[in-house]
Amino acid sequence: MNYGKLDTIKLQEIPKISDPDGRGNLSVIEKNILPFEIKRVYYLYDIPSDSTRGGHAHKELQQFLIALSGSFDVVLDDGENRRIITLNRPNKGLLIPNGVWRELENFSAGAVCLSLVSDEYDEHDYIRDYDDFTLLKRT
Repeated sequence: MNYGKLDTIKLQEIPKISDPDGRGNLSVIEKNILPFEIKRVYYLYDIPSDSTRGGHAHKELQQFLIALSGSFDVVLDDGENRRIITLNRPNKGLLIPNGVWRELENFSAGAVCLSLVSDEYDEHDYIRDYDDFTLLKRT
């Protein structure tokens, strides 16, 4: 399994348009922002601060996460290294390639996580056991 490495993962700017009259901001995600066609959109909300979400990797699916409101940490693991990235701005997203373990934790009150993904739900694409993940990464 030769997939994403943590050193290639970074926050990605989402274009932000500020209203000149001070009425707020608008961010737009168009096809040139993501390296995939969006096939599914979902969002997480009302998450207790001590809860953890994710806890899996994908064989093929790519995912783009955005903190629409509040903040949370994304713990990334490529089988060799771990890294934590905090999402806390609606105009910055995190592209997670396939083959990277992810866990979401430390949700602030009112946090909303938007997930844009490259494929429809397919249970066979998930690697839900960390030992299986590390075994696959070594092959």
